Amino acid sequence: MTITCLDLEGVLVPEIWIAFAEASGITELTRTTRDEPDYDKLMRWRLDVLQEHGLGLPEIARVIETIDPLPGAKAFLDELRSFSQTVIISDTFEQFAAPLMKKLGMPTIFCNTLEVAENGRITGYRMRVKDTKLTTVRALHTMGYETIASGDSYNDLPMIRASKAGFLFCSTDKIKAENPDIPTCETYGELLAAIRRNF
Repeated sequence: MTITCLDLEGVLVPEIWIAFAEASGITELTRTTRDEPDYDKLMRWRLDVLQEHGLGLPEIARVIETIDPLPGAKAFLDELRSFSQTVIISDTFEQFAAPLMKKLGMPTIFCNTLEVAENGRITGYRMRVKDTKLTTVRALHTMGYETIASGDSYNDLPMIRASKAGFLFCSTDKIKAENPDIPTCETYGELLAAIRRNF
């Protein structure tokens, strides 16, 4: 059996931190995993910025409620799930993802958890496992599944490379240039066709 593994932000929904940066006016929060390969370093920096500005989960949650899936994402996911078991593997957090999953038809998502104080301030985060995406794909392999994977950022590369087929989706020119051996797709139609060919 084959399971398709997808990234969330940049593939199915807009980047949450970019949306929050735009809403809050804190432009430095536009930095994402497309820019910083070290996720722990990126998250520690983000939490420091939030603390500096006195912001927390309630402020971010209000912005997330206004975010809709990328145009065509829901139809793409519906079509994909008609022929493939599909799981979203994301380094985001369950507190961020929950309202977005409702808008996508409640697909399965494996993600992480924020540590939040009573006043709503984000005090830390707990990764579900080390190297979340790669570890999850490898675990699926141990259960007898093959995987097809797609994502757009540095933290997606390990799961893409570990899968029987993998694709960059709407990635940056820099990431594509650094990984010329990974096929790229720029539309949901291209990605669906690529997945079907390898299913």
